[in-house]
Amino acid sequence: MSERLQPGDVAPAFTLPDADGNDVSLSDHEGRKVIVYFYPAALTPGCTKQACDFTDNLEVLAAAGYDVIGISPDEPAKLAKFREKESLRITLLADPDKRVTEAYGAYGEKKNYGKTYLGVIRSTVVVDERGQVERALYNVRATGHVAKIIKDLGI
Repeated sequence: MSERLQPGDVAPAFTLPDADGNDVSLSDHEGRKVIVYFYPAALTPGCTKQACDFTDNLEVLAAAGYDVIGISPDEPAKLAKFREKESLRITLLADPDKRVTEAYGAYGEKKNYGKTYLGVIRSTVVVDERGQVERALYNVRATGHVAKIIKDLGI
């Protein structure tokens, strides 16, 4: 079980492959705010809804100075298929060994239908221009989450 991040923490640095296999690092976004969100699996209903919501609100977020990065354990090829099928315009990164997901506290015990198992905890971390955690939200809902973030950030 990984420890959850708190506001003021330094966001863990990362470099992961995107849907095209190109490396993307958190440091590439230095000087901009970044919404890093973790989701269990591409091409599933909840994750699709969340990714489409971020894509639909990308202009609003970008105009307010935010970049959006979605991270899942999927391989780049599956992310590319997800991006194409849903016309996604957000950056999708692959974390198959869950190293970054764990560093952000987004991997741990989950309960579903009375069963406990380990998995990706749907989470969103807002990183400021200096690379510090501004907000860390865990166990978020796929539906309505993006609207809530926009409201909470005062955008």
